Amino acid sequence: MAFTAKDVQALREKTGCGMMDCKKALTECDGNMDAAVDYLREKGLASQAKKASRVAAEGTVCAVVKNGAGALVEMNAETDFVANGAEFKALAEKITNIVIDAAPADLDALLKCSEGGQTVEEMVQELFLAIRENIKVRRFARFEGKLVSYVHGGGKIGVMVKLNTEADANNPEIITMGKNIAMQIAAMNPAYLNEASVPAEVIEKEKEILIAQMKEDPKMANKPDMVLGKIVEGKIGKYYKENCLVNQQYVINGDLTVGQYVDSVAKELGTTITIDSFVRFEKGEGIEKRVDDFANEVASMIK
Repeated sequence: MAFTAKDVQALREKTGCGMMDCKKALTECDGNMDAAVDYLREKGLASQAKKASRVAAEGTVCAVVKNGAGALVEMNAETDFVANGAEFKALAEKITNIVIDAAPADLDALLKCSEGGQTVEEMVQELFLAIRENIKVRRFARFEGKLVSYVHGGGKIGVMVKLNTEADANNPEIITMGKNIAMQIAAMNPAYLNEASVPAEVIEKEKEILIAQMKEDPKMANKPDMVLGKIVEGKIGKYYKENCLVNQQYVINGDLTVGQYVDSVAKELGTTITIDSFVRFEKGEGIEKRVDDFANEVASMIK
């Protein structure tokens, strides 16, 4: 029995499955819609699509560095029980290695990358069939160069730091310094690398807020504009210290900034070192977790 694109769309709407899965189901079932629905249910795909709407805010961040390249991958699940499982963590590491090797342009490209005849999308689907919980590869970042990674809390936070130096990337002191910087990033979560990387519009907005705050303060309202301007510049300096990595107070030695710490290591090694860039992923960051209030739910049902 032949089928059309409308049949594929109808099956997709009925089951919530992907277009290619629906097309394959109709092909396998010779165009029979009911049989195709059963086929998708048997494969677990229909239930996977249903569960895909459930919030996956747990998970892990995996970091791998090898052969002058590195990657961070965040993979999410619904529960920390699944996220802490060996199968879940093994798949996250496998996908992270695929990111390094295949260098996909974006998430869609990553899902189409294959290894051993199986795409990343199929790997995720296979794990779903085993654990029956919504699983998603959420994001990734890939680097090339002299890299140091750090994973905190068993995958709660992952950091990748790229260094610019003539020193050997395998030098133990370089690795130690890179780890210390990565731990700083994990703990203090800087928004920017340095002052130059802060967008001008961000600083202008910060100044507007500060000026508005001072106008509301009776002690500040009557001060000359020149004085207010100097106060604003001082507060912008504090903003840089709090939000720019190299300006932050170094948590291991509060007498130094991070930039000064890097310079001190470079001086000891007789070379130059700068932090080129960094990425910090925190699992579930920005995902709104569902909170169930069972007492209110039951009360509303009674009413």
